[in-house]
Amino acid sequence: MTLVRYPMFNLRGLAVALGPGEQADVLVNLSFGIQLSEAVRYFGLTEADFAASDLAMEFLFLAEAKAAVLGELTALTGRLRLAKAEAETEAQLDPLTGLANRRAFDAALGHAVKSATRGRRNFALLHLDLDFFKQVNDTLGHAAGDAVLVRAAHVLRDEVRRGDLVARLGGDEFIILLRGPVERSMIEAMAERLIGRIEEPIRLDGVDCRISASIGVAIALECRPALAEELMAEADAAMYQSKRAGRGRWTIAPLRFGSRSQT
Repeated sequence: MTLVRYPMFNLRGLAVALGPGEQADVLVNLSFGIQLSEAVRYFGLTEADFAASDLAMEFLFLAEAKAAVLGELTALTGRLRLAKAEAETEAQLDPLTGLANRRAFDAALGHAVKSATRGRRNFALLHLDLDFFKQVNDTLGHAAGDAVLVRAAHVLRDEVRRGDLVARLGGDEFIILLRGPVERSMIEAMAERLIGRIEEPIRLDGVDCRISASIGVAIALECRPALAEELMAEADAAMYQSKRAGRGRWTIAPLRFGSRSQT
């Protein structure tokens, strides 16, 4: 024999006198203090346990319908949140290379400036432009150009540290946010590696594509409200200095409190 243990319920009642005086009859309405849906679940009640005129089944139907609707709404809310998160992520990615786009980079740069302003760490920007990329596009077509961009993005992503950010600004321009702390020797070594790997031939349709890279570097050693704009301008100017000096090289921008670097 199986002993079934049911949960304990408090008996509740309401008594109403049907007439005046102490001898009047009393109508007592008793309840186990349990909701109808719980009673059906705990005691395995069916339609046969209710009178035909009892509204219990209708109440149960409404309760189940409400639960189903709430469940569907909860699931829909979850799907909408997931879709929103995916859309926000896609809105910050370059569709071709999968790198961060300009919007994501601007946000990261602003955060780096705020962090440096609070005295936590310095940081650096590497502005990189592919040399001889136009010749690849003109001779082999845009598909080959896209392949070169994807290859360059892979090199950049592979060379940076886990906490750094690589972004494609557009065309064949990329930028790297090196979150601090950073040192000049580390930046120089990274720039050398980047140029060396990007200059490795890329085999496309039986043809070796050869490109290079010009890099401009700006290092943040002081913090002001306009630091982000100044660093971008310095890195851009340093990159063009590398172009004018013969391409395939790096230049560190002059520092406000430091010596001018050598290419």
